[in-house]
Amino acid sequence: MPKRPPKKRTNNKRRGQEDEVKKRSRFLEGVTDIDITDHDFLRKFVTEHGKIIPARMTGASAKQQRQIKHGIRRARTMGLLQ
Repeated sequence: MPKRPPKKRTNNKRRGQEDEVKKRSRFLEGVTDIDITDHDFLRKFVTEHGKIIPARMTGASAKQQRQIKHGIRRARTMGLLQ
C-alpha cells in the first residue's frame, strides 16, 4: 500500500479547536469594585467544597480575580465563609 501524504492543517490551529466566541459569565456584570465584606457575593465564587472558582470559569479579569481571592480569604478568616 502506498503511503498517504499527511493532511495539512489550516490556520495553525490544534486538532479539535474551533472558532468559538469566548463565553463570559454574568457573575461580575455591573460590578466595578469587589466588596470584601459582602459574603453573599463572594459565596458565588466558591464551590460547595470551599474551593475558589478559577477566573476562566467566572469570566473575571486578573485584577478582579485577585480581589475575589483576597476577599474570600479574608472572609474565611473573619468567619463569614466556611
